Amino acid sequence: MKRFALVLLISVVAVPNLVAQEKPAGTGHRVLLQGNGKLAIIENGKVEWEMKWGGIHDIHALPNGNFMTARNMREVVEIDPRTKKIVWSYDCATMNGNKGKRIEVHAFQPLENGRVFIAESGAGRFIEINREGKILKEFKMKLEKPHPHKDPRLARRLKNGHVLASHEGDGVVREYDAGGKVVWEYPVPLFDKKPKGGHGPTSWGNSTFACVRLKNGNTLIATGNGHSVIEVTPGKKVVWQVTQNELPMIRLAWVTTLDVLPNGNYVIGNCHAGPGNPLLVEIEPKTKKVVWQLDEFEKFGNSVPNSVLLDLVGKTNR
Repeated sequence: MKRFALVLLISVVAVPNLVAQEKPAGTGHRVLLQGNGKLAIIENGKVEWEMKWGGIHDIHALPNGNFMTARNMREVVEIDPRTKKIVWSYDCATMNGNKGKRIEVHAFQPLENGRVFIAESGAGRFIEINREGKILKEFKMKLEKPHPHKDPRLARRLKNGHVLASHEGDGVVREYDAGGKVVWEYPVPLFDKKPKGGHGPTSWGNSTFACVRLKNGNTLIATGNGHSVIEVTPGKKVVWQVTQNELPMIRLAWVTTLDVLPNGNYVIGNCHAGPGNPLLVEIEPKTKKVVWQLDEFEKFGNSVPNSVLLDLVGKTNR
């Protein structure tokens, strides 16, 4: 009888701990993403829209309801989701002096008045074009290890006209002023570890994917195969980070996108993490509590590098 009572007591004590470790439900955001050869919109585990589409590194939702993304890693396109037709395109591999060069495009950004900011990897330049394809502004990137697939990953034009870019191949985040001068740069640290190839959780490096300028002037950086997110001051001091195995029951792999929500939470992209790990994770930065995640490996596979929170379009810092 005493043995039974002891087992019962252990069971009762253990249950709250098990419940506390359960993963948050995959609800809370309506998400546009690409994976398994398709663009799709998913909410509450249900795919409500999809179309065939190859791999991408950037995607945006426009005010008119259309989507802007890339095709074949070289062409920026606007898609009408109602008809699933391309209504505008700009082929970086052939336009404005690029014909004959190996060009890839991994980052672009819709701007005011229909203009589009594009990072042209291979050409090593940032451009701003109108919808007729005319270059309105351009300047060269600073590159230590130029490569069409790695020149920058994501890059964004800031409100002050500067450009903030994650140079994956160099392992450096750089800020350029409106004239193209580098005014700040931060080499992403390896944290005293040796680089190791691959894309999954066992790889290691500083192949930064995304960076976001915070309201406090610091920079939030997705370290790619560094499996982490770090916050860095203008003086280049790391003041906050979340590491690979810090979140309960989650293992970070190639950390990609960053969204800063109106409530201050961060949504982190988790690519190449394998089954059992979420594609997106929302955390409260102060407590590092996971409040939402999207775990849809069976639907979208192991490579979902970018997404859009459609319920918060225009409200996040990304």
